Amino acid sequence: MSESTQTFTDSGVEDSINRDAQLWPEDTGQLTAASRKVLVHLVKGPYLSAERHKEAWRVLLSDTVAIRSRLADLFLDLVLDEAQGVAFVRNAPVEDGVAPQVVRTMALTFIDTALLLFLRRELLRGSGTQRVFIGKEEVIEHLSSYKANESTDEAGFMKRINSAWTKMEKHSLLLSGGAGERYEISPILRLIFSPEQIQAVEEEYQRLARTAEPSPTEAGKEGSGA
Repeated sequence: MSESTQTFTDSGVEDSINRDAQLWPEDTGQLTAASRKVLVHLVKGPYLSAERHKEAWRVLLSDTVAIRSRLADLFLDLVLDEAQGVAFVRNAPVEDGVAPQVVRTMALTFIDTALLLFLRRELLRGSGTQRVFIGKEEVIEHLSSYKANESTDEAGFMKRINSAWTKMEKHSLLLSGGAGERYEISPILRLIFSPEQIQAVEEEYQRLARTAEPSPTEAGKEGSGA
């Protein structure tokens, strides 16, 4: 392995884009092993957290330019919010629209949509605090107001609520603290939707509420590889 060549970003932070980081004989990559792991984490999703992934977060901040460049090669855009302590990738906004959609969307039912909007509203309402928690009973109480639109079958309605809750857990939008029954609302919900996307989701949600037809809708979940 040849001697490493270090480069620096404008901020003076060391970057590995031109560093010889050969990990096996045929390896032509230039990122260090740590930076490659961060790259994989971001692509697989759903996101990187400063609190939950401390070492990976440190590596991301020290090698942002190189990692961002490698993501761009995959038609992916890095969203990095140091204040919120979260980072994720989204499909790059290519002007001609011919780029492949690497990040998949998450199909949302009527109840999924109602839950997602409720979680985001509660998160923004508690924006003055670092972390916002919620209990499942609060979610059930809120969603119960839409029971007439969704179903008159109590058991079936609760099944759909549980399914929506499980989906939010699966995509790390609800985070279990491992103790008690309250879950943290992921701060990524402040970032993954643009105002235009939120408006589109809300309009579709209102349409479903008016028609009372629980058909699926699509909402882009940026930063999820799941």
